Amino acid sequence: MAAAEEEDEAAAAAAMAELAGLLAPAAGEAARAGAAEAALALSGAAAGRRLLAGRPAALEALLELATAPEPCPPAAAAARDALGCLVNVSAEPAARGPLLAALPALLGLLPGGPACGVLANLCRERGAARRVLRGLRERGPGLEPLLQALGEPRPPPQLGPLLCNLSQLPEGRRGLLDRSRCSVQRLLPFTQYKDSAVHRRGVVGALRNCCFEYEDHEWLLSEEVDILPFLLLPLAGPEEFPEDEMERLPADLQYLPQDKQREEEPDIRKMLLEAIMLLTATKAGRHVVREKGTYLILRELHRWEREPDVLAACEKLIQVLIGDEPGPGMENLLEVDVPEEVEQQLQRLDREEEERWRRREQEERQEARDSTPCPEEPSR
Repeated sequence: MAAAEEEDEAAAAAAMAELAGLLAPAAGEAARAGAAEAALALSGAAAGRRLLAGRPAALEALLELATAPEPCPPAAAAARDALGCLVNVSAEPAARGPLLAALPALLGLLPGGPACGVLANLCRERGAARRVLRGLRERGPGLEPLLQALGEPRPPPQLGPLLCNLSQLPEGRRGLLDRSRCSVQRLLPFTQYKDSAVHRRGVVGALRNCCFEYEDHEWLLSEEVDILPFLLLPLAGPEEFPEDEMERLPADLQYLPQDKQREEEPDIRKMLLEAIMLLTATKAGRHVVREKGTYLILRELHRWEREPDVLAACEKLIQVLIGDEPGPGMENLLEVDVPEEVEQQLQRLDREEEERWRRREQEERQEARDSTPCPEEPSR
């Protein structure tokens, strides 16, 4: 068995060496185009991605082809295939080093979609995200080229994930929360972007990450940004409200059409709820979120929702909105110092709650969702 594995490894190494040679400029345009096409097909399978990721010479050849300045038309297709292959391979940890070594060339391809895809995959890791942010700053405009691309008729779908992964870092969030550039405001319309769930998911994730910065909550909830309706609208359905309830809602959430649909992706609904939950971390934030009729949207969402994880997030947020205010010194929930043993207990309770939801889903899959009562909002 060991001998057979060694033979397979040797054969794979030889094949990768041959592929790298065919991708080199000396091989000629036709050979390079064929090799790039073969590499793209190989990267479509997990085993192929691992094989390519472990061969720095092949990655370097692909990078050279993908980042060539203004390739002539016959070579342009080969460059696209090479870059598409790198998008796939960049998800492999083994590819991170060689790709980050070519960071200046990759940044030069922004805001193109494939380049955004490569960098989004690399930026899943915080150290790589920090290097990408530093590289963007060294080029001068920082995040501005990415934000400008949001204004295109059809922004590249990979742009959202890149912004999301960059915003996992405080310095990335500061770039998106730059008030002088109206940066975060450019993200808001994409919470309802129908052309790409990938882009929409990334933008919502970036907004959720920005909500960790509680010093900016007052500004985010103010009329200057008015983030709350953009987070609530994807969670709203076509339900009609009595006039007294309707008046409590922001104008954008009043009298929605009968064909209004909620966000179709459960993980995006959950991130929207998490963003609103973060905005309730401070007393002032809780006041604004309550006064804008958020409970009414959550009440109807709770009646409609079927996904256990999203239901749990919805119920937690409802409890914050209808519950009593925290005591003195606890007003900012993001600043509360939780003892380690309490944190461990809360994590255990979260795991138990998740398991209960999983069992409940299995046992009650056929039951109607409206059998679960929503917690009542106290009269005000």
